[in-house]
Amino acid sequence: MEKKNNANKLPPIYIVSGGKGLAGDAVVQSVLIQFPNNKVPVMIVPDVLTAERIDEVTSMVLSAGGVIVHTMVDPEARKMLTESCDRKEVKHIDLVGDLSGWLSALLHREPISKPGLYRLRNIDYFKRIEAIDFTLKVDDGQNPEKIKQADIVLTGVSRTGKTPLSVYLAMFGWKVANVLIVPGIDLPEELFLTDPGRVFGLNISSVYLIAQRANRIQHLGMDEGADYVDRRKVNDELEYARRIFARGGFTEIQVTNKPIESSANEILTILTARYNMEEWKREAL
Repeated sequence: MEKKNNANKLPPIYIVSGGKGLAGDAVVQSVLIQFPNNKVPVMIVPDVLTAERIDEVTSMVLSAGGVIVHTMVDPEARKMLTESCDRKEVKHIDLVGDLSGWLSALLHREPISKPGLYRLRNIDYFKRIEAIDFTLKVDDGQNPEKIKQADIVLTGVSRTGKTPLSVYLAMFGWKVANVLIVPGIDLPEELFLTDPGRVFGLNISSVYLIAQRANRIQHLGMDEGADYVDRRKVNDELEYARRIFARGGFTEIQVTNKPIESSANEILTILTARYNMEEWKREAL
């Protein structure tokens, strides 16, 4: 059982489900938000599938003086829960039964009554959220111990667009790490322990890179120092980065004046050719 809010004075709402309770929680939270600062405690009680478990849950709710809000899609389980609540005089609200019955009559067929379909339907959404969260946590070499967990790793010098490209890919469910290359600063060992087929080095023309850096200095009012935009120093940086790419066996991607979408498509096209994409992505996610 997952506790959603903390409060002791108000009777709790128990979201009872044969699945994980996500659909019921979404409905309850959308109603509760209409009552700001209500402090009503909400508990999710998932995987309620047997008569024994139903009896345990209704007894627990009775003892707590709470109310049950349920999304039991299985008719038998829903009937058992309703009868148990009625016997024990536990207040209960059915979010599924009436609508399911109406749709059954309208469509002239029975529902498949399989718990958890709401969660499965939204799994891509939750994977994207997870991917974005991961990507932000490992941005610019943060938490290097997580690099090997990434689906895709990007590396390159400053202002090659690593972060926006990482976030763009993450929005489609890919966990992306990016590592900044700075001459004289050791790179994390994990970068070279990762499957090199998943690591992409971002290369860029020195002219375009200097323009990007100069724009950043002007826009943010920063003092990055002359070396940051010095043509010779910038060329040295890029050459150093290319040596890193070669050392690690990383795939080099040219990003000069290229839209993020194009770079992302290029990376995914390479991965598709390099791996069995469906199997690889399933394992990665």
